[in-house]
Amino acid sequence: MGLAQANGMKPGTAAAKRGRRAVALAVLALSCGGMAALFSTPALADFRVCNATQNLVGVAIGYRAKAGWVSEGWWRVEASSCKTLIQGPLSSRFYYLYAEDADHGGRWHGPVDMCVANDAFKIAGVNDCFARGFQRAGFKEYDTGKQSSWMVQLSDQPAMNDATAVTGSEKK
Repeated sequence: MGLAQANGMKPGTAAAKRGRRAVALAVLALSCGGMAALFSTPALADFRVCNATQNLVGVAIGYRAKAGWVSEGWWRVEASSCKTLIQGPLSSRFYYLYAEDADHGGRWHGPVDMCVANDAFKIAGVNDCFARGFQRAGFKEYDTGKQSSWMVQLSDQPAMNDATAVTGSEKK
């Protein structure tokens, strides 16, 4: 039994033809909508670090939150891979990054002092690191402007035009 007969229509009538066309259009619209959803993925907004070295790197980030300055880490970024540190659109203009090569002790750093710890941490405030039982590390500043997404690429080669970083580079 066809769809037209199931709906009480006689096969071959104008009503049955209109019904078949309506069903065909509905199926086409659904399949096109499904294909559009499949191929149109929303752009991701986040702060990512990519490790272009052949070594494991530990990464810490600093940023301004509603309650004040925060530093947090450690993200383990495997060789030749990326890791998202902040998911979603960036809410601050400035972010700060410190990273260490776990195998060879190299560092990507800058002049902005923030607190870090040996193990996983999220530390409020950037003052009196030692007095509060933390270490102090020099973080590099990244001005993201009005970008909603940012990526930093850590490499073995020093950044050409950045005297504050020992090694590293940035890409938008």
